[in-house]
Amino acid sequence: MQIFTSRSAFRHGLVVACFLLAAFFVAYAGARQYAPFLFDATELRTWIGQFGAFAPLVFVLVQAVQVIVAPVPGQVIALVSGYVFGPTEGTVYSLVGVILGSAIAFSLSKRFGRPFVEKLLHEDVVTRFDGFVERVGIPGLVAFVIIPGLPDDAICFLSGLTKLRLRTFLVVISIGRLPAYVITVYAGGKLATGEVTIALGLLGIIIVGSVIGYSRQDSIRRVIEQFGN
Repeated sequence: MQIFTSRSAFRHGLVVACFLLAAFFVAYAGARQYAPFLFDATELRTWIGQFGAFAPLVFVLVQAVQVIVAPVPGQVIALVSGYVFGPTEGTVYSLVGVILGSAIAFSLSKRFGRPFVEKLLHEDVVTRFDGFVERVGIPGLVAFVIIPGLPDDAICFLSGLTKLRLRTFLVVISIGRLPAYVITVYAGGKLATGEVTIALGLLGIIIVGSVIGYSRQDSIRRVIEQFGN
């Protein structure tokens, strides 16, 4: 399958990728200058340690909130989680937060129904993905969630409008979001140990996947719907 449908789509994807890389390096340079302790994993862990048992809880809650409000991509928080807590604990905290946030989004949608979802989500997203979950079924939903760059947070709300049960939905989310989060958290762990080249390589995989997913979301949706039927 051709990744980009035209030169215009390729240029758009390239612009998005360049923007993400530029934003990362600007944030990196700013933090280096104004918050150098962030780049010393020992100092940062010591600072976080002041919160004691509440430190993991803070990360879990922040990760959960981003699913519902989505001010920043969840991978950003996962990266920080890996940097602070290491690959194993960071993955656990990130996934627990994502699962919690997804459960809340699903349950809110189930409780308050379509009017609530239509007010919360952008009209374009609702139009393009309305009924998507019913059409593709569980395997299609897993395939959709596993691809970075797609509106999977919005799908959490739209899934609540279906007959899908919460526990089944959470299994889908756990399986689908695991690969991207493992890679991102592991990259954060590599940044903490000073292995920047490996970290950037791993982040590059997520960024490229996200750009392709974002740029080709309609095509991906149609392909998944075709196999789902």
